[in-house]
Amino acid sequence: MRIAWLLFVVAATTEAGKKEPRWTVSPGQVPDYVISHCPGVNLYSEEKYLPGDPADYVTNFQIDTKDGNTVLSGNSSDPVTLARLGQYSFEKHSSRTFMTSLTDFNADPDWITGEGNVPHLVSGKIDGAKSVLIVVDKGDGLVDAFWFYFYPFNLGPFVMGGGPYGNHVGDWEHSLVRFQDGVPKVLWMSAHGGGNAYYYNAAEKMDSDAQRRVLFSARGTHANYGSVGQHSHDLPFYMLSDFTDRGALWDPAQNYYGYTLTHPERGKNGADRIWFDGRVLTSDGKSPHPSWLNYLGRWGDKQLPNSDPRQKWHPFNWRYIDGPRGPMAKNLHYMLWF
Repeated sequence: MRIAWLLFVVAATTEAGKKEPRWTVSPGQVPDYVISHCPGVNLYSEEKYLPGDPADYVTNFQIDTKDGNTVLSGNSSDPVTLARLGQYSFEKHSSRTFMTSLTDFNADPDWITGEGNVPHLVSGKIDGAKSVLIVVDKGDGLVDAFWFYFYPFNLGPFVMGGGPYGNHVGDWEHSLVRFQDGVPKVLWMSAHGGGNAYYYNAAEKMDSDAQRRVLFSARGTHANYGSVGQHSHDLPFYMLSDFTDRGALWDPAQNYYGYTLTHPERGKNGADRIWFDGRVLTSDGKSPHPSWLNYLGRWGDKQLPNSDPRQKWHPFNWRYIDGPRGPMAKNLHYMLWF
């Protein structure tokens, strides 16, 4: 049963005289139960803008301020990399920066469309796409597994025969599986500015593995839903709608970057980790150093100016808007969600 009103509220702080929380996730060690309950993603059958790998994606950009000043240059001989992005983010405050495309994204180059990034028919693996897993220990056996799905481009909706509007370069979507003592309890999935929550046992099961669940990624926008069909959002009377179907099934657990976000009590020293907002963010040992996640700017171009011939205006929205912020802008360590 769908429970959009579900509150993700579990006590994270202790009252006076109460014992300290019990921490169960060790830095850099992703629990097996997280991987075995990773949701699968049904991509839309006619999806044009497929998943990608953040590491490949960033090589197509330079980093600019909102005023257009370049602070991290990029070119074919010395491209932006996750490592360079991470280094810059430690040296400078990055929240007011944008990734600016080095080539015309409007021409749909392969790095925008994710050309060839379709799931393997049997395994569901996409060789050219990486999901990003961040496991957050909330204490006392409560663990949140955030699966982030990266797409190089978001195609906005069509409104009353016009559009698309609200397009942006770069698209981060995500789901969350909440565990209590290793048992999945809640599945949450992002959709535009919000999302939907389900009791885990009520969400649709994966045909090939009944302990896993499936999401349905909407055409173009990649918003996640728990069923196929037409989904109204943001405006009444289905003026704005997403569409999902049973396209190819992507298994994000087959190819991912893994990290843990743990309490400092679990250990804070090591070359494979960084501090983030009072917690320790650690690589699983197989993934890039987590410093790139500290980039808090926009993962795409700034909204195009009115003077740009690619830009169009509509009472609903502009054709091209700002790119999104990345995973660490999602308040992963918070306990209260709605």
